Amino acid sequence: MSRINPLWRFMSHNIYWITTIIGVLIVAVLDENSFLTRMKYDMQISDLEEQIDEYNSQYERDDQKLKELRRNPRAITKIARENYMMKADDEDIFVLSDDEKQETSKNETAE
Repeated sequence: MSRINPLWRFMSHNIYWITTIIGVLIVAVLDENSFLTRMKYDMQISDLEEQIDEYNSQYERDDQKLKELRRNPRAITKIARENYMMKADDEDIFVLSDDEKQETSKNETAE
């Protein structure tokens, strides 16, 4: 009983401080709107804003290419020849590759 008396006396004199500390801990850590959750959401927002900037720059590049295609009809043939290996009726296409053949070493287990 003697151990409980000092604890009870401490709690009865500091009940407002204890209640305040418990309330702050609940709000800061355990609540669904806690500081930790808020920091996580702020990081997600910054990542999404970076993605928005990236998509906007990609949109501007693609829009510029589209305007070029609409202005210049030769640009369509250029893209068709370079990307899709299309050719005119009187042309032959030769595809040159920089890839070297990989030499296979002898299988040591087969010897």
